[in-house]
Amino acid sequence: MRAHGNGLPETCAANLLRIVRGEVPYDRVRGRDGTLVDQPNVSNEAITDAEWVLETYEPRVKADSIEADPETALTGDFDLNVKIERKENDA
Repeated sequence: MRAHGNGLPETCAANLLRIVRGEVPYDRVRGRDGTLVDQPNVSNEAITDAEWVLETYEPRVKADSIEADPETALTGDFDLNVKIERKENDA
């Protein structure tokens, strides 16, 4: 996490999606599941996992859409494109 500028819900959600599960001391469940990275055909599981992380740790936002990028998967990269929207009661 950055030292400053983490107050916006969108920033917090983006930071959460950059964490791999197991990296946060005393909260080893926080973050995305790192075991899904090198497995074939796990796009749906990765999308479900990203939705769970956002619902659990950042309730001020909702994931409007989450997509796996198939072009980067062919080169060995694993990217999720997440459209984050702030919930109405926190606007």
